[in-house]
Amino acid sequence: MKRTAQVASAAGLVALTASCMTPQPPGPGDGYLCCNMRTDGSWISDGNYLESGKTMIPFGSPVTFRSFGDYRVNVEVNGRRQSIGNDYSRDLAMEVFARRYIVKDDPRPKVAAAPEKIRRAIESARVTTGMTREQVITAVGYPMSSENPHLDSSPWKFWLWSFSRFDVHFDGDGRVVKVDGDDETLKMAYLP
Repeated sequence: MKRTAQVASAAGLVALTASCMTPQPPGPGDGYLCCNMRTDGSWISDGNYLESGKTMIPFGSPVTFRSFGDYRVNVEVNGRRQSIGNDYSRDLAMEVFARRYIVKDDPRPKVAAAPEKIRRAIESARVTTGMTREQVITAVGYPMSSENPHLDSSPWKFWLWSFSRFDVHFDGDGRVVKVDGDDETLKMAYLP
């Protein structure tokens, strides 16, 4: 009788544990960083703020997917552990969020084939007129989905930090026609 109770108790514990565990979604695999992203050394926020002490990890850097955490994608970039934080795009499933930032195809060849002004803008993490939506993403990252739920809309809203917003306007063909913001923000976010 005692043995039967132990077996039933163990079976119940296994069932309870299994019901409490949330299976991890499949990861995006290894690839390349989609875009220029700023890190404090171990944390990359999807806000991609230009803050003191942050350094730029350039687009096309090799990325190794490690795991998912609480609203984060744990990766290794250029041999260093980083977490890409889903701070402002939590309406996206974590796998979808991860696939935004870890791309299969290296974006560097496309950037190398772009006109010089667009290449300079991307390499300096700024936006310029004539860019495609994909080129804007490569330059400054994805717009926060909490503020930009549809990537086919215009304008896209970005922030260099909490109070330095700039808006990127697209024409019907999906090319940048105008970038709005205060003078100080535009000095850092826009290449005339």
